[in-house]
Amino acid sequence: MTDRRYVSDFVRVMVERGYLHQATDLEGLDERLNQGTVAGYIGFDCTAKSLHVGSLVQIMMLRWLQKTGHKPIVLLGGGTTRIGDPTGRDEARKMLDDAAIAENMTGIRQVFDKFVQFGDGATDAVMVNNADWLDGLGYISFLRDYGRHFSVNRMLTFESVKLRLEREQPMSFLEFNYMILQAYDFLELSRRQNCLLQMGGSDQWGNIINGVELGRRVDERGLFGLTSPLITLASGQKMGKTAGGAVWLNAEMLSAYDYWQFWRNTADADVGRFLKLFTELPLDEIARLEALGGAEINEAKKILAYEATKMAHGEEAALSAAETARRTFEEGAAGEDLPVIVIPAAELDAGIPAFELFARAGLAPSRKEARRTIQGGGARLNGEKIEDEQQPITTAWLADGQIKLSAGRKRHALVKIG
Repeated sequence: MTDRRYVSDFVRVMVERGYLHQATDLEGLDERLNQGTVAGYIGFDCTAKSLHVGSLVQIMMLRWLQKTGHKPIVLLGGGTTRIGDPTGRDEARKMLDDAAIAENMTGIRQVFDKFVQFGDGATDAVMVNNADWLDGLGYISFLRDYGRHFSVNRMLTFESVKLRLEREQPMSFLEFNYMILQAYDFLELSRRQNCLLQMGGSDQWGNIINGVELGRRVDERGLFGLTSPLITLASGQKMGKTAGGAVWLNAEMLSAYDYWQFWRNTADADVGRFLKLFTELPLDEIARLEALGGAEINEAKKILAYEATKMAHGEEAALSAAETARRTFEEGAAGEDLPVIVIPAAELDAGIPAFELFARAGLAPSRKEARRTIQGGGARLNGEKIEDEQQPITTAWLADGQIKLSAGRKRHALVKIG
């Protein structure tokens, strides 16, 4: 419901659409946003070549910040990725070298190009790298100037630290320093970019508080923090991954069709919430769609899939994915956007066990799961049920130069020779 207290468009959107979980001073932030342009940032470590839908709430928060007349700052952790955020982890992250981090940063930039507008204007987004200031820090001077503002007693109460200690799992001093460096990021951005707001998921609350307090103690500056709720599915699962793996935002890592399918497969109970969070449809239209019952809710899911895919991959890709799905499910045809794997002709001539082919096509996360799918009667080749997971699949199965694999009613792939 709309809270009429809020005068700024941004805070009103955060409240109305379900993005808001906690804020350090929501009324103060609301007033400051209403006075003029505010720069706000969210940090993303560069642990992969793309972000996945688990980061989409934060990406949408930056998008709405820009749409309501303010300046989004995308902070890439070129420095902190070398350490690894311990939040939500019960083991240390894999260490990446500089070349891998740089490659990942390039991929992540491609994601943000779809969601925010970069440039030199007052409300244009900027992307910055915290290695620009972290790499030049002198250890002793940094500890002297900033370490004294952090209480180890308090740091030990943070969930990311408590989790490791309670499970008697090691936490390196390197990781323990992550929260100090994240707080320092906020201080640097407030100085370099006049950034007044840090946002993130609710698991980042402690780190955000550290940054707000560091700015107050060192620069006597009033900074703000705001978090979003961690999004779980109606099933209780954490959002971001499926049985087939992570739902990536870059087309190079997940096709637009598979992305469309992810949203189309949304549980009935999640449709209204996801329309608010992951589309820009008006709230009254979302209320109408959310109220649909029975089979009609499937139309709302198609709209969710189209709107979300259009934002991440463009309108043409969204329309193409929708048409491929329609032809696949309503006409039994093999649409052009279905995922494709290419098998050497000689290998297919020799025959590939059915379970192996399903696993390689990404229709199961493992060979074991592929066997289970076939044994359970959920696997089809060219529309025909297959019951023997060891059955060799050869070029004899090719129809119009391809083999259509199906796992259940909603997951499909094509096999071609090359």
